[in-house]
Amino acid sequence: MELAPWASILAVVLATVLVTALFRRNRKSYKLPPGPRAWPVIGNLNLMGPLPHHSLYELSSRYGPLMSLRFGLVPVVVGSSVDAARSILKTNDLAFIDRPRTAAGKYTAYNNSSMLWSPYDDYWRQARKLWQTELLSAKQLKLYEHARGEEVSAMLRDLHAESSSTGAAVALSDHLMMASLNVISRMVLGKKYVVKGSAGGSEDTTTAEEFGWMMEELFFLNGAVNIGDVIPWLNWLDPQGYIGRMKRLSKVLDRFLEKVLDEHDERRRRDGVAFVAKDMVDKLLQLADDPNLKVPITRDGVKAFTL
Repeated sequence: MELAPWASILAVVLATVLVTALFRRNRKSYKLPPGPRAWPVIGNLNLMGPLPHHSLYELSSRYGPLMSLRFGLVPVVVGSSVDAARSILKTNDLAFIDRPRTAAGKYTAYNNSSMLWSPYDDYWRQARKLWQTELLSAKQLKLYEHARGEEVSAMLRDLHAESSSTGAAVALSDHLMMASLNVISRMVLGKKYVVKGSAGGSEDTTTAEEFGWMMEELFFLNGAVNIGDVIPWLNWLDPQGYIGRMKRLSKVLDRFLEKVLDEHDERRRRDGVAFVAKDMVDKLLQLADDPNLKVPITRDGVKAFTL
C-alpha cells in the first residue's frame, strides 16, 4: 500500500525534527554571542536576503559586532567590527584558519586540493610555503615583468587602433579583461591560451568568451551558499542546481588543464636534462616530482594550484 503524498512529507519533517533535537541534545554547550532565535532545520537562513552582506550588517546593528547565527544545522559566528576582525583573523587565527568541507571544494577544487579549500594540515602548510618561496616569490615575479609590460603595451595599441578607426567610445573593460587574462596566462601557463572572438582559435587555445564563462562560473559557485552544505540531507536533491553546475564546470576545467599539463610534460620530455622551468606549471610539475616533499603533490594537486 502506497503512502499518500502528505504522509511522506510528514514523515520527512518528523525525521528532521527528531535529528535536530538529537543534535541539539548531544552537542557541547557553548556560551555563544547574542543572535536571533533560529528556526528548526533552516536556522536563520530566512533572514538572509539577496545581498547577504547587507542582511548581516542589519542584523549586527541589532545584535552587536559579534553575533551567532545558524545556517541550517551549522552554527555560525559573525564578526563585523575592526576589533572582532582582529580577534578572528590575527589574535585567534589558528582557531579559525580551518576550512569546512563543501561541495565547491569537492567538485571545483579537486576534492579540496587547492589553497582555498584545503583543511589546515601539513598539506596546506607545505603549499603556503611553496607559494611564498617558489611560485610567488619576489624573484619569480621579477621574471614575469616583461610579460606584464608587453601585454599592457599591446592593450594600449589596441585601444588606440580601435578608437582611431571608429571614433566611438571604447569598451575599456573588455580590453582590461583580455590584458589581465594574457598576463596571468603567460605567467602561470607559459603562453596565451585565451584568444579574442567567439569563432575559436587553434587547438591549444580557447576563446575569451569560453574562458570568461569558466571563470564567472568558478567565482559564483565558490561564493554561493549551497543549501546541501548546511542541511546535509538535502544535498542529494540539489534543489538549487549548484552541484550539477559544479560537475559540468569541473569537466570543462579539467579538460582545459589536462591539455595544459600534457603540453608542459611533452616539453619536459623533449628537453630532457636541458629543461628549464619557464612558468608556474613547469615549477609545479618539478615540485610534484620532488621526493623530499613532506606531502606528495598529485596531478590533481598540480591542477588545483594552477587553477
